[in-house]
Amino acid sequence: MSEKTPKIICTTVLVETSPQAMPLGAACIASALKADKSLSGFAVELVDFSREDEDFINAVGQGGESRAAEFIAGKLAEKKPFAVCFSVYVWNHVILDKCAGELKKLFPDCVTIAGGPEVTADPLNFSNFDYTIAGQGESAVPALIQKLSSECAGASASGSDGSVFQIPGVYSLSAGHSKHSLSVFRATPCSPESVSSPYLDGTLDPAKYGGALWELARGCPFKCSYCYESKGEKKIAYFPLERLEKELVLFAKKKIAQVFVLDPTYNASKERAIKMLGMIRKKAPGMFFYFEARAEFIDREIAKAFSKIPCCIQFGLQSSNPEVLKKVHRTLDKKQFARNIGFLNETRVTFGFDLIYGLPGDTFSGFKNSIDFALGLYPNNLELFCLSVLPGTNLHDDAPGYGMVWDENPPYHVLRTPQFSESDLAKARKLADATNLFYTQGRAVPWFNSVLYALKEKPSDFLWDFAAFLGEKHGADSVGKMSSAEITEIQKEFVREKFRAKKLNRFVPVAEDLISMHGALGLCTFDGTKSVFTTNYHPDDIMSGYATDLDFFSKNAGKQRCRVCVFEGKNGADWKTV
Repeated sequence: MSEKTPKIICTTVLVETSPQAMPLGAACIASALKADKSLSGFAVELVDFSREDEDFINAVGQGGESRAAEFIAGKLAEKKPFAVCFSVYVWNHVILDKCAGELKKLFPDCVTIAGGPEVTADPLNFSNFDYTIAGQGESAVPALIQKLSSECAGASASGSDGSVFQIPGVYSLSAGHSKHSLSVFRATPCSPESVSSPYLDGTLDPAKYGGALWELARGCPFKCSYCYESKGEKKIAYFPLERLEKELVLFAKKKIAQVFVLDPTYNASKERAIKMLGMIRKKAPGMFFYFEARAEFIDREIAKAFSKIPCCIQFGLQSSNPEVLKKVHRTLDKKQFARNIGFLNETRVTFGFDLIYGLPGDTFSGFKNSIDFALGLYPNNLELFCLSVLPGTNLHDDAPGYGMVWDENPPYHVLRTPQFSESDLAKARKLADATNLFYTQGRAVPWFNSVLYALKEKPSDFLWDFAAFLGEKHGADSVGKMSSAEITEIQKEFVREKFRAKKLNRFVPVAEDLISMHGALGLCTFDGTKSVFTTNYHPDDIMSGYATDLDFFSKNAGKQRCRVCVFEGKNGADWKTV
């Protein structure tokens, strides 16, 4: 197309530069615009920015987020677009709203349109966009562009209720209505069969990002009140298997390493889930997949199916207290949960849990109990989050009744509740950081419970002591800045101190070797890193099942100082003495 061809730009600011932070939402809108034959006279372009881009970081350094907004607006204005469609999330809400205002100064004729989760929650909670769209945008955005580009389009087309041109889900911020004054009417949901694939039409190249966000379905049958889906359709709309198979073949052709599956209840349909796992095994062998699933739907059959492919499953446990979960419309049968997770341990499937602190009715003590329950099930990782009272969710409506106070600006974190004070939330945040560093980043799952059993301590008490140790010995600012090697050393330092405080020095050599071996093997598995270090026992003995019983091993194993090399072998991470 010529330079005079009108342009539509779809854009967003990514929270980071990673396969997990691809501009999929913006790409879906770009793909829908390309597929609409009535808009063939437009050139459609996807442009994304990242908070980790050097130019973005430099802009923030020069003048904060306002300067970054000006920087992005300048880049967009250079293209002289007819319209810019912004994909808005919690992490870019403020900067994209500012960017739209700056863009209008540089190029007043440009139409600014915003959509995404933040817009769906409250389409009038913005200052600088011309139009906002609540709900799915694949049909609403093309319809709006058509109207705006027609000769009869104008400000008078705004409806009396703030909607525009009677297009469901579309709102005008220039209609003169006060913010938060309307009920949110969402755009008409698109049938998955009618939605074009941004991967298959070339809009989004997964090779550029080193991985893919793979959308298998939309919607959720559950109504967890803290989630945007709490006011959604309450049902699942699946994308056709034919489309998914083509995308999978494309991913394999691109030789990407990892795929993050977008389906919050992947195993809601057991038959479909198992069928998909078989297709993945056949079409993309060796590729690593990340799933979200519900533990109540796990059984031996599906656990075995997961074990056939390289993958990790994340479960939203959120709390181990059923009474707390009731307040956010979730249920938990602890015995069933533990039993079903046991099927994954039996089949050696990697999995992790999410926990939220600050939930209504919860306490700091209750949060610690949840950590104890979670870590007793041997998760590969434990992700701990402060509760966000998201606009547009049922929790946002219910929170005042629970006496909750929260920040009304993104990311909407809870500030205090009657049961969870500000000081308790600060302690929970400190414990969360310590847990992430020691357990998740430290790849501690293979030996963590063995060490705790020897110490006769609960996981949360051990990790709370580690949080204090971290602050005293290394400073709070060190969290998040340590290399894998540094984390291994600080784990050994802390475990050594714990055992010596209880006069259990005989456990120190085997504990140190377990930490060194598993830390090196985990890092090698993750990125192929080769390492050489010294152990107190022969590595074959340390990696045997006997070493998990520190008391038995320390009494019966013979010490043997070894120089060990961990390296990437033909069948994965391996070791040898050198």
